[in-house]
Amino acid sequence: MEKERPSNEIQVELSEETAQGTYANLAIISHSSSEFILDFIRVVPGAPKARVQSRIILTPDNAKRLLLALEDNIHKFEEQMKGDKTAQFKDFIPPIGGVQGEA
Repeated sequence: MEKERPSNEIQVELSEETAQGTYANLAIISHSSSEFILDFIRVVPGAPKARVQSRIILTPDNAKRLLLALEDNIHKFEEQMKGDKTAQFKDFIPPIGGVQGEA
Protein backbone atom coordinates (compact mmCIF):
# COMPACT_ATOMS: atom_id res chain seq x y z
CA MET A 1 0.00 0.00 0.00
CA GLU A 2 1.28 3.46 -0.92
CA LYS A 3 1.85 5.95 1.84
CA GLU A 4 0.03 9.22 1.43
CA ARG A 5 2.41 12.11 0.88
CA PRO A 6 1.91 15.11 3.09
CA SER A 7 0.69 18.15 1.20
CA ASN A 8 3.24 20.90 0.51
CA GLU A 9 0.43 23.40 0.60
CA ILE A 10 0.52 26.00 3.35
CA GLN A 11 -2.56 27.90 4.40
CA VAL A 12 -1.63 31.53 4.95
CA GLU A 13 -3.74 33.75 7.16
CA LEU A 14 -3.84 37.48 6.60
CA SER A 15 -5.35 39.65 9.31
CA GLU A 16 -7.43 42.64 8.31
CA GLU A 17 -4.85 45.02 9.85
CA THR A 18 -1.94 43.41 7.99
CA ALA A 19 -3.93 43.37 4.75
CA GLN A 20 -4.02 47.17 4.87
CA GLY A 21 -0.26 47.19 4.35
CA THR A 22 2.34 49.65 5.53
CA TYR A 23 3.67 52.32 3.18
CA ALA A 24 7.44 52.58 2.87
CA ASN A 25 9.43 54.57 0.32
CA LEU A 26 12.92 53.52 1.38
CA ALA A 27 14.51 50.17 2.14
CA ILE A 28 17.86 49.66 3.82
CA ILE A 29 19.42 46.22 3.50
CA SER A 30 22.24 44.95 5.70
CA HIS A 31 23.61 41.49 6.37
CA SER A 32 25.80 39.33 8.55
CA SER A 33 27.17 35.88 7.85
CA SER A 34 23.88 34.29 8.87
CA GLU A 35 21.07 36.74 8.06
CA PHE A 36 19.84 39.56 5.86
CA ILE A 37 17.98 42.45 7.48
CA LEU A 38 15.54 44.53 5.46
CA ASP A 39 14.36 47.75 7.09
CA PHE A 40 11.40 49.41 5.38
CA ILE A 41 11.18 53.13 6.14
CA ARG A 42 8.72 55.93 5.43
CA VAL A 43 10.56 59.15 4.61
CA VAL A 44 8.48 62.33 4.76
CA PRO A 45 9.91 65.32 2.85
CA GLY A 46 11.14 68.03 5.20
CA ALA A 47 11.02 65.85 8.30
CA PRO A 48 14.34 65.56 10.16
CA LYS A 49 13.75 61.91 11.11
CA ALA A 50 12.37 58.80 9.45
CA ARG A 51 11.05 55.80 11.34
CA VAL A 52 11.48 52.14 10.43
CA GLN A 53 7.97 50.88 9.66
CA SER A 54 8.90 47.22 9.42
CA ARG A 55 11.98 45.02 9.79
CA ILE A 56 12.23 41.65 8.09
CA ILE A 57 15.04 39.24 8.96
CA LEU A 58 15.81 36.49 6.44
CA THR A 59 18.27 33.64 6.11
CA PRO A 60 20.62 33.99 3.11
CA ASP A 61 18.68 31.20 1.33
CA ASN A 62 15.38 32.99 1.82
CA ALA A 63 16.91 36.33 0.79
CA LYS A 64 17.95 34.68 -2.48
CA ARG A 65 14.42 33.29 -2.93
CA LEU A 66 13.03 36.78 -2.37
CA LEU A 67 15.43 38.21 -4.95
CA LEU A 68 14.38 35.63 -7.54
CA ALA A 69 10.69 36.18 -6.78
CA LEU A 70 11.09 39.96 -7.14
CA GLU A 71 12.97 39.56 -10.44
CA ASP A 72 10.23 37.26 -11.74
CA ASN A 73 7.45 39.64 -10.72
CA ILE A 74 9.22 42.69 -12.17
CA HIS A 75 9.68 40.83 -15.46
CA LYS A 76 5.96 39.92 -15.51
CA PHE A 77 5.04 43.53 -14.69
CA GLU A 78 7.20 44.88 -17.51
CA GLU A 79 5.68 42.38 -19.96
CA GLN A 80 2.17 43.51 -18.98
CA MET A 81 3.11 47.17 -19.35
CA LYS A 82 4.81 46.95 -22.76
CA GLY A 83 3.85 49.99 -24.77
CA ASP A 84 2.88 52.00 -21.69
CA LYS A 85 5.84 54.41 -21.43
CA THR A 86 4.68 55.78 -18.07
CA ALA A 87 4.89 52.35 -16.42
CA GLN A 88 8.35 51.39 -17.68
CA PHE A 89 11.19 51.70 -15.19
CA LYS A 90 13.86 49.67 -16.97
CA ASP A 91 16.45 52.48 -16.79
CA PHE A 92 15.11 54.10 -13.63
CA ILE A 93 17.61 54.62 -10.83
CA PRO A 94 15.92 55.66 -7.57
CA PRO A 95 17.26 58.68 -5.73
CA ILE A 96 19.15 58.04 -2.50
CA GLY A 97 19.09 60.66 0.25
CA GLY A 98 19.07 64.42 0.03
CA VAL A 99 15.96 64.56 -2.13
CA GLN A 100 13.89 67.65 -1.42
CA GLY A 101 10.13 67.27 -1.82
CA GLU A 102 7.49 69.93 -2.20
CA ALA A 103 3.94 69.80 -0.97
